[in-house]
Amino acid sequence: MASYAQVLSRAGVGLEAPLVEVEVHLQGGLPGFTLVGLPAAAVRESRDRIKSAIRNCGFKLPQRRIVVNLAPADLPKEGGRFDLPIAVGLLAAAGLLGAGIDTRLARVELLGELALTGAVRPIRGVLPAAIACARADRELFVPSSNVEEALLVAACKVTSAASLSEVVRLLERSDPDVDAPDSADAVSRSAAPEPEYPCLSEVRGQGHARRALEIAAAGGHNLLLSGPPGTGKTLLATRLPGLLPPLNESEAAEVAAIESIGTIGFDPANWRRRPFRAPHHSASHAAMVGGGSRATPGEISLAHRGVLFLDELPEFQRNVLEVLREPLESGVIHLSRAGYKVRFPASVQLVAAMNPCNCGFLGDGTNRCECAPGQIARYRNRISGPLLDRIDLHVHVPQQSLTALRRAPAGETTLAVRERVLDARATQMERSGKLNARLDVGELGRECRLGEMQLDMLEAAADRLQLSARAANRVLKVARTIADLAGREAIAAEHLLEAIGYRARDRTA
Repeated sequence: MASYAQVLSRAGVGLEAPLVEVEVHLQGGLPGFTLVGLPAAAVRESRDRIKSAIRNCGFKLPQRRIVVNLAPADLPKEGGRFDLPIAVGLLAAAGLLGAGIDTRLARVELLGELALTGAVRPIRGVLPAAIACARADRELFVPSSNVEEALLVAACKVTSAASLSEVVRLLERSDPDVDAPDSADAVSRSAAPEPEYPCLSEVRGQGHARRALEIAAAGGHNLLLSGPPGTGKTLLATRLPGLLPPLNESEAAEVAAIESIGTIGFDPANWRRRPFRAPHHSASHAAMVGGGSRATPGEISLAHRGVLFLDELPEFQRNVLEVLREPLESGVIHLSRAGYKVRFPASVQLVAAMNPCNCGFLGDGTNRCECAPGQIARYRNRISGPLLDRIDLHVHVPQQSLTALRRAPAGETTLAVRERVLDARATQMERSGKLNARLDVGELGRECRLGEMQLDMLEAAADRLQLSARAANRVLKVARTIADLAGREAIAAEHLLEAIGYRARDRTA
């Protein structure tokens, strides 16, 4: 009777999905079940689940001591994902599987949590594991509930099972290619219809804010909307994802992988949908950047390749806002904790909304605001200057009467505006290989050259508005995007003036 077996699986730590070798030994001595290799509580509790599942599936283990080693030993193991590989390893070590099983197990990886009945339950983090299996050219066994998610990786050979008995039957088949699942679903997803988004035409009036939204979408710029309550700031923000181009296959897989390891998990219905995250202003530091006892992505990573919307910006805790400064520049977030070090992508487009004062009615034309100048200053000073410097477009969204809204003509649809956005983005990618918002200092000098008159204009505006060098560079980037939308190769004076106007109100309010 065999006394040793090895099964491959993937750990659910970060986006890398590191390989874990599940080594099972059957030793002499008193019966027992020992798990080593930094197992978390959920993994340690798998002993009773596994023994019950094996018994209820009709198998009988020998009365010997069981030692399971999860290697590498210094990598924390968490969740119920190791139930299935441990159970299969036990059956293989006990000689209860067919001949040649060792060769078969060397080519597959298994993920799944076991119920006491032997059913295989779904887990989180399947998509990163599927990506890693595709790279390693291994077949991946997943619970039936996770198969749709795993099939999103077209290059991965996926086998699904609903119970431990079914897993054993599939592993013992003489020809692994027989009865293999059809991966056509994964390929057909690339031709699936684009996700639907709310239409921009539903925003009545607010032509200036609509224009700023188009510029933000075209160049990937961060946007701050300021105005009284009920003027359409949130309505505008929710329309931004629809103006952005659809995610390509690699971007969609990246976004889905981040959601897959999150606390909620990935919904295949959201495939290729641009993320739109709108955390409440009571969100904590850890909720925004990620972390916790296990490496979990935060809101800024869950919004990767999409929009991070912060409504009531001054109401967020100061330390929560300050952690956004570095990832807004670099597009990544590094988490260093006592038990792990991970790197999550965080390339987001920030859209923030705020009221002009504590009561919200400053400048609405009704004279309802009773806030003192000191109160207004303290309210706005909750947002630091360095963070404001990283927001390219500062736009006032004024109050509109119901009569004006009723008489306002219907605006352009999302599709019409997106055509101009896509053309401008294509120009940027052809010119520099990146969006204007991501240009570094060296590229800025090449792509955003100004004439003598425009340089004098920018210097005068920087002096008057007290713009930092970073803010002045962002004005240049916005001017470059405005010129791209107009189909102009050079930045003209009107493009620069419009870009300066998007910083003026914040500095002179």
